[in-house]
Amino acid sequence: MRPVLPFSSYLGLLAVFTVSQQTTAAPAVELGQVLINDEAQSELDDARERLRAVPGACNLVDMGKVAQGRVASNQDVLAYQPGVFAQSAGNDGIKLSIRGSGINRAPGAHGSGVYTMFDGLPLTGPGGTPYELFEPLWLSRAEVLRGANGFDQGSLALGGAINYVTHTGYDAAPLQVRYEVGSRGYQHRHVSSGQVLGNLDYYVALTDAEYDGYQAHSSGSAKGIAANVGYRFNPNLETRFYLRYRETENELAGRLTKEQIKHDPRAANPSYLSRNDSRPQPGSTWVGNKTTFYLDDDSRLEAGLVYHDYPMDLREGPMRLKVAYADVSGTLNYLRRDTLLGHESKTTVGWRTTKHLPNSGASQFSRVNDVVGARTRDFTYQGSDTVLHVGNDLELIPDLWLTTGLAMIYTRRESDVTYPANGGRVSQHDWDYAPRVGLRYDIRPDLQVYGNLSRSVEPPHPWSLVWSAPVSNQPMKMQNQTATTLELGARGDSALGHWDLAWYYAQVRHELLNVEVVQGLPFKEFNASPTVHQGVEAGLDSLLWEQPGTGRLSLRQAYTFSDFHYRDDDKFGNNRLPGIPMHYYQAELRYDWPSGFYTGVNTQMASKVQVDYANSYHADAYALLGARLGWDSPKQDWQTWLDLRNLTNKRYAATVTPGYDDAGQDIARSTPGEGFAVYAGVSYSFR
Repeated sequence: MRPVLPFSSYLGLLAVFTVSQQTTAAPAVELGQVLINDEAQSELDDARERLRAVPGACNLVDMGKVAQGRVASNQDVLAYQPGVFAQSAGNDGIKLSIRGSGINRAPGAHGSGVYTMFDGLPLTGPGGTPYELFEPLWLSRAEVLRGANGFDQGSLALGGAINYVTHTGYDAAPLQVRYEVGSRGYQHRHVSSGQVLGNLDYYVALTDAEYDGYQAHSSGSAKGIAANVGYRFNPNLETRFYLRYRETENELAGRLTKEQIKHDPRAANPSYLSRNDSRPQPGSTWVGNKTTFYLDDDSRLEAGLVYHDYPMDLREGPMRLKVAYADVSGTLNYLRRDTLLGHESKTTVGWRTTKHLPNSGASQFSRVNDVVGARTRDFTYQGSDTVLHVGNDLELIPDLWLTTGLAMIYTRRESDVTYPANGGRVSQHDWDYAPRVGLRYDIRPDLQVYGNLSRSVEPPHPWSLVWSAPVSNQPMKMQNQTATTLELGARGDSALGHWDLAWYYAQVRHELLNVEVVQGLPFKEFNASPTVHQGVEAGLDSLLWEQPGTGRLSLRQAYTFSDFHYRDDDKFGNNRLPGIPMHYYQAELRYDWPSGFYTGVNTQMASKVQVDYANSYHADAYALLGARLGWDSPKQDWQTWLDLRNLTNKRYAATVTPGYDDAGQDIARSTPGEGFAVYAGVSYSFR
């Protein structure tokens, strides 16, 4: 039998191989340094200009800045972003909500309400957005298009779209190693290599992590690989192949009451300990290709194909659920620039489809404590989403642009309980539509105003048809969630700094709400009566003081106001929807020296959160303090940092998973946030 090397050995082999490559080809390193710096900045600038042309709110996340501290999960990627609520549940899974998308879902396995992409190719499918492939150290940037502003990417979700962009050979170092270590057994190791070799470029990264967790019984680990290779056949044709593979394993500590968080936040829910609950992800694979044809100077065609396999083994509650998920996606986008009657016009015609493969299904087994018993149910689920969208930007007069668009979506959802016999089957097929109209006006190069009116569509997940049944073995039909949203905003530069401000108002029909009716049993999903989602999103990056040769003092701030409530519901009236704070604020004050040293203090504040639909109980408001200091070498090779979290050891609820009506009782609904923690890291890039 061939011996199997530990994961760390593969990291070392990659390092040795790449260094030996550089030793025999030293001139390529010097060329690579110029390519890395210039190409990375060029891609960021291009992305910034592209997002500025959208008549709505967007965020651009530069991972080079995020990497100046701990990068453990998607929470760190999306920090300090207005309009985005992202909180860790103590492992890789986060609770992510934009404009109230998926606010009532438990953090973890299947995110909802935000269409997610890797490198412009679909990750989100009919079953939602799994989290195990989110390794932040593989990314060069993230683009967040809030609300209807993800339209040209084929997103019709209430929360919009996020595109996570992986490094390529053009913006990666020939070899980079990074190591993070911190409180409670946290370790995060990473090695990567990327180069341009004539018309071919490649990027490959190996990463692994482990942690003991803040709560008892919340340890976890992960390991994975990301790679892509691109080839430019000629100036008019290029292609790139992508691979992501990652395994995760998380023990589950369960949710706590407010009193438990106040007095013993590191405890685990006793029922989770007796059952030894955990969530292994035995290995998820995402393989894709994107090919671009430049038809002429003013038009291009982009074609994409993705295969995604993501099995799960859910050992939570009085059951074990072995889940198989696999889907395939195709995309085709035609982009063209014209002049119509002397006016510049930009048109996008796109198609995307994602379809579950026939092997998607699950088997359910009984569990008593940690002993797995008899098979109790088998069921399959099939689903597909097909979107055809046409959008146009037309310059009516200089600097005034009209954006129009129309999308059609065809959704198919099928669920069949095959054991026990005649367990119930449901099949539903729906056509829906999503129009969009917007205006943006560049008053000055440093001041832009915009507005848009749009419709969003979100179908239920196939698995929700099974678990949301009023009778255990009888699936039920559910309607698509739709919303009509008005958004107004502005962005620009002033004496205060770079700022952006957005207001939105959405009337939502048939909102897909998720609730735990009986603790420890599967969540029930249902269509709600009409609801309203409205809010304000504000960001400000200010340069407070700068002296050449001395340094600079800066302040970045992000504030999100979220008001989500029923509209005259028969039972809950105008109650707030639980799960998200109304006020959420983040800020960092930072000083940078010319030598590359930096230091800063930061804060995170959140208002109280309702924990049930009856609004009978709430999780408390909180304010956290943190600090960070580090050094980036002027040669862009060495980087080191120290990241201090929750300096006052504040005890608080990071996420809330709502119940139906707790009648004023303190029920275990909350995941505790991490207490005081210290993290340190170092990286070196061989350029």
